[in-house]
This record gives sequence, C-alpha cells and structure tokens, in this order.
Amino acid sequence: MTLKPTTLCIEQHPGWALLRIDRESKRNALDRATRDSLLRALESLRGKVQVIVLTGTGASFCAGLDLREREAEIASGQVDSAGSDAIEINMALREHPAIVIAAVNGVALGQGVTLINSSDLALASATATLGCPEISFAAFASMAGPTSQLLVNRKRAAWLLLANTPLDALTAERWGLLNEVVPSDQLMTRTAQLAQTIAGFDSTALEETKKALQAVPEGFNAWRTGMEQGQQVNAAIRKRREHP
Repeated sequence: MTLKPTTLCIEQHPGWALLRIDRESKRNALDRATRDSLLRALESLRGKVQVIVLTGTGASFCAGLDLREREAEIASGQVDSAGSDAIEINMALREHPAIVIAAVNGVALGQGVTLINSSDLALASATATLGCPEISFAAFASMAGPTSQLLVNRKRAAWLLLANTPLDALTAERWGLLNEVVPSDQLMTRTAQLAQTIAGFDSTALEETKKALQAVPEGFNAWRTGMEQGQQVNAAIRKRREHP
C-alpha cells in the first residue's frame, strides 16, 4: 500500500515501511509540511512495523531544512520552529521502537546528514555525498555537527564542518557515517532485503537492542543536548553578526 499525504510517500510492506521524502524539485529539503508529515508518519507506525526505511526522491536524499521557506516565515513574523521541529524529528527516529535504516540515494546536506546520523543503520548509493555547507554562509551545522561529533573523531568532524567539501560515499563509510555502499541501481533492493531480514527478528529483542545501542555509549539525552547546544551556537553567531 502506498500513501502520499503531502510531500512524503509511505509504502507499507510486511513488517516494515518505506518513508520517501518527495520534494525532488527542492532536493527534498524539509519544509514545514514535510516536517509535520514525517512526525505524523513516524507516530502512526509505532507498534505496526519492525523497520522503517527513510529515503529521498531523485538525485537527493535530503538537502537539509528549507531555508527559503524559513527565511520567508521569519520575515513575515512567524515563529521560527524549523530548528525545534528538526530536533523532534531526529529524536523521534532515535526513540522509535522500530529500527530505522537510511537509504541514502544521493546528496545529503546539513539536516540530511543529521537524519543519517540519527538512523540506526545507513546504506548509500555509490554516487551519494554527505556535506555540511553551513560554514560557507556564516553558520554552524547545529545538528549535523554535534551528532557527527558523537560518531567520528575530532579531526574528521572538523573536516566535515570546516572544509566545505562533500564526502563521497566510500569516505563516509570508511569514517563510520555509513554502514555499506552499493551500486546506485541496487540500493533499494539491498535495503529492502535488509529491512525484511531485520523485520523477521523478535520485536522485543529489536527494541531492547536499539535501546542498548543508544544508552551504553553516550547516554540517552546526549543527542538532544548536543542539538540544542547547536541551536545556541547559531543564536550566538547571529547575535554577534547583528551587533559586532
């Protein structure tokens, strides 16, 4: 069964579900509607599937938050909730009882990298790239930065945040940000095979294993703290630029 509530396609399979961000013309950037749809979809799948696969449409996995929409909303006087929305999406991925697999079909930037970091497993097309371009527009990668720092060593995190140079898929795999790289035309087949295999395992064992994977290395709340700190860093940057 395939559902398309807005810009998110939902495909349900025995034991697992596919969530595909469908904003190809915007490189699958997360606008308000898509953020809301992701949160609702994740909540609706609680207790119904063992595995969730997250991917994008076309040549991009996710190009981050929709900055044009965000700027327009701020200019019109709306409350800027993009950052807090993104934190809730990533925490929903982390806290979801299902195992989350990122199927990285193409370019992942900023928040796209955070979605990969927040997933339990990540497979990627050989043509996929990961990058944090925020430094090029005088900002800090407020979520991709802290979550990457929790996963890789300082030099690698610094390269990701400072060099403004996308990582190719094989480098990201070598660094530990991805589990496996496959030819582009095999990504979804390989991901579906993995999802089916994991979905066949005991649901309680899967859920407890996921909890252990989070709790043992770094504590349950470290991710939220890191992402909230990232928001504070950007606030400080904006303040200093406005009042030099």
